Amino acid sequence: MPALGVLAAGLVLIAGSAVWLALNGATGIRYSADHADTIPMWHRWIPAVAGLILVRLVPPRAAPPVSGPAGRGLYIQAFALLASAVLFAVTLRLAGGGEPTHTILKSVLLLAVPLLLFRLSRRPAPDQVLVHQRSTAWRHYGPVVPVAAWLALTYAGPLAVPPSDYAAGVDLVSLLITIVVVFAVNSLLEEVFYRRWLQTRWEHILGRRPAIVLASLLWAAWHTGIQGTGHLTADLASAFVNQGVLGLFLGYLWSRYRVMWPVLVVHGAMNAAPILLGML
Repeated sequence: MPALGVLAAGLVLIAGSAVWLALNGATGIRYSADHADTIPMWHRWIPAVAGLILVRLVPPRAAPPVSGPAGRGLYIQAFALLASAVLFAVTLRLAGGGEPTHTILKSVLLLAVPLLLFRLSRRPAPDQVLVHQRSTAWRHYGPVVPVAAWLALTYAGPLAVPPSDYAAGVDLVSLLITIVVVFAVNSLLEEVFYRRWLQTRWEHILGRRPAIVLASLLWAAWHTGIQGTGHLTADLASAFVNQGVLGLFLGYLWSRYRVMWPVLVVHGAMNAAPILLGML
């Protein structure tokens, strides 16, 4: 019952956020922390839903094995990671976002705290068990289809996110450094924390679908600290229908295939693709 409650509450929260925004005439959502430009919220939904359907239709040859029932150590890890995620979202919001606050908080709460937690715990990490017990070629290459579809729908055609002119104002070395640093701090660290660490542990406790929804909402919530307008309700609603929906796609990719490259490509494209397309 708790698992069903988490799943239902999470989906109702996302759907309710969309309805609330529509009723208030605020269906335009920010797609970057660098400016206040917006796109219709359904421009985010269509690629994500298409990706979810394709992940379902292109499954791995066999479901990833589960390492066993959740024990006390796993519960401690799961709740500690949950607390870190909540604290990161709340603290970043209260601090007003920006740098170096964003990077410092992320490095401490999403990296240093989990690593210390895992070091003190003697229980084998479930993300490692699930990934290394079975690794087939199909699981590595199957995600090509949903990832390619998401990329095409998000960055080509009528739903395409507008390109960025950031590259025009910096030299090539600075551009490359920015892309690498942003990928490491945002794409890599966030996907490892929210999907590989947090979601995997909660899958053992709640099951696959509730864990995906939980991780997606937690990942979405922290974006109010860097893309917020100052109105908490509107900011959360916008994050839930934007990053929350995309998080469902990312979470399902990870849960279905148990390889990191698909979620890193999708997340990395979110940050870098508009810049690279702007150079064409």
